[in-house]
Amino acid sequence: MTKSASQYHRQTSYDRHDMKGHGLDWPNQPDVFKRYPGLKTVPLPEVTAWPQKNLSFLICERSQAEGPTNVTFEKLARIIRLTHSLTAKARMSGTEFYYRSVASAGALYPFELYVAAHGIAGLDDGLYHQSIGLEALTALRSGNMLPNVSDALPAGKDGSPVLVFFLTSIFFRSSWKYRDRAYRYHLLDTGHLAENLLLALRAQDLPPTLHYDFDDEKVNGLLGVDPCREVCLAVVCLWGKKASSQEAPGSLKAPAKTLMDASQVSAREVDYAPIREVHTASSGVVAPTQGVPKMLHNLGLKTGPGQEISRPDPWPEVMNYAEAVFKRRSRRNFVQTELSVTRLAALLKLLCGTGHEPEDARLFEKEALCVGFLSGNVQDLNPGLYVLDLEQGAMALSSQGFMIDKMAHVCLDQAWLANSALHFVFLTNLTLLDETWGPRGYRYAMLTAGRLGQRIYLGATAMGIGCCGIGAFYDDEAAQLLGLNEQTRLLYLVAVGPLKR
Repeated sequence: MTKSASQYHRQTSYDRHDMKGHGLDWPNQPDVFKRYPGLKTVPLPEVTAWPQKNLSFLICERSQAEGPTNVTFEKLARIIRLTHSLTAKARMSGTEFYYRSVASAGALYPFELYVAAHGIAGLDDGLYHQSIGLEALTALRSGNMLPNVSDALPAGKDGSPVLVFFLTSIFFRSSWKYRDRAYRYHLLDTGHLAENLLLALRAQDLPPTLHYDFDDEKVNGLLGVDPCREVCLAVVCLWGKKASSQEAPGSLKAPAKTLMDASQVSAREVDYAPIREVHTASSGVVAPTQGVPKMLHNLGLKTGPGQEISRPDPWPEVMNYAEAVFKRRSRRNFVQTELSVTRLAALLKLLCGTGHEPEDARLFEKEALCVGFLSGNVQDLNPGLYVLDLEQGAMALSSQGFMIDKMAHVCLDQAWLANSALHFVFLTNLTLLDETWGPRGYRYAMLTAGRLGQRIYLGATAMGIGCCGIGAFYDDEAAQLLGLNEQTRLLYLVAVGPLKR
């Protein structure tokens, strides 16, 4: 029985000398488009204008927005398309394949997006599912669902939600290929989607709040998903002014079988017990009983003096934010060409931001996760492992030496990784996660790693360079190469560098 983050992560670690190969069950390949046969769909209105802001502005400049006003169906359609869109089509093995604006391990797209709307001009109040293949919303429940949403979220926000997004993951889509290890990708990929959504809202001058903590059972029941197959992992809210008399949550009908059946994406699905067990274990929210230690100081790494990260002037962007969203790809045809120090500084500034984060109960980047990078071929920067202090906007050298080629060997011998200029690494102390937040801390760390990974994808795209995320590596070897202590492990790696032209 999987009862902790540390236990799950170690149980699903890859070992070079103990890799059990398996074939893919192609006749039962999961459907990447969730379908609700027979339910009403509402076509998304055409978007006539896209935001012209740059990614650097959205992340590194403070918004003056005070809250949502006059959110129309067209504005909601713009937000949804900037969050999650089909961006290109190819034909592979005789079938059509669609690229998307969101990064996903193995292009399996486990995530789904739902929205509870109230008072949106042009759209009836209700709960909807984004049917991405239809360019439409599918109506799941009618009426004002927002009091029920408020009932499932932690108390403390002075106001009432006016628009709420739910981000779920369907287990079998990723476990079809990655088996027990797939919960890692459920969390990382949902984090990718969450970052796209937060940026889309900021681009509309709408200040979001991001919630990793909520009542799992209430939210899954509201969405009508089959919780053995699909679960909510994050909630994003827009808040209005405090209501004079807040409406009490209504009594919801049990989800129709039609809704729950839609969570099944293959005729014959396999239940991987460690995934279900770790998610169930993480369903409780644990409030830390004392001050939360900073993850940066609990990895076993020694660092030298911190160096402030300079702000690029000008920013080396060659396209704006919206263009970057729609042109984002996993590009790995790296060449051994030097990455400019200006581009490195821009990527680091995007990771650090300027405090312009969604109003979350905690900034998990600083508490549940640490970000570093391996420098290999960067202008005026010695090769080595550097650690970021996201709060201070600084970097410090931890260990010297060229490790890019060794990390490529650790990442299942994917030789192309050795050609990239740098590897961003996302690290956490698993024992500290469990001690501080219980198993739910694993969600915090992995979702945040996914968020920041998507930010790197978009930043690299905006600057015209390549980027590709890696979740598959020999876990213990990675820890040894980086010099981590026994409790700390690599969660995610994102490679960046110039591309072959």
